[in-house]
Amino acid sequence: MAEKKVIITDTENVVVENRARGFWDQYSKPITIVGSIIILAIAAWYGYNEFIKKPNEKKANEMIFAAESLFDKMASVTGFNKDSSIYVINGNKEMEITGVMKVIKDYGGTKAGNRAQFIAGATYLHLKEFPKAIKHLKDFDAGNAHQVKSKAFLMIGHAYAEQNNTSEALDYYKKAATVNTKDIETTADALFLAASYADATGKQKEAIDLYTSLKKDYPAFVSVKSGDIDKYLARLGILK
Repeated sequence: MAEKKVIITDTENVVVENRARGFWDQYSKPITIVGSIIILAIAAWYGYNEFIKKPNEKKANEMIFAAESLFDKMASVTGFNKDSSIYVINGNKEMEITGVMKVIKDYGGTKAGNRAQFIAGATYLHLKEFPKAIKHLKDFDAGNAHQVKSKAFLMIGHAYAEQNNTSEALDYYKKAATVNTKDIETTADALFLAASYADATGKQKEAIDLYTSLKKDYPAFVSVKSGDIDKYLARLGILK
């Protein structure tokens, strides 16, 4: 049997072309607008990264360098003293130090600006300006740096403890102990501090739970190995 052939006439071609043209006439404006928005968004993102974000990061890093270096020196070698702490916070023109508060104000959205929040919080804690310490440490974003996040939580706990806000202090001490349980040393230290604080502030049940958790999960911790945790638990009525 002969195969039937479908012949598309010029008239049918015209109809198809007219339909296509009709579609474009109907939707060309929104399609063009959407396309333009995508192109503009890509261009804006590229422009922001190349001409704003990267230069801002560079400027912020240059600005914070002296204050951050002084902070690192105080934290690791000399210890915090009032004059140096004030230089870190507010700067010193003669020493060509730009304070971290200036960095936060001008470049708060940069990585250097984020580090400035941590430095400000830690320094205000040593200056005994506890509300400011809490604010800046809470504004700091540690991302996936769990050990740093744990330290920030510990400092927030200290600041609350200094203001006799025992519930918030204990809450942040416990948060510091749960940030990253794989970091055994930091977690055990934070858990011990939380337990000791609960014990010292009369929260016996929480103290028992925290001491017990420390003994169970971190048997190599120095206070567990020495038997001190057993003594603390015995004083709270929990015997071996």
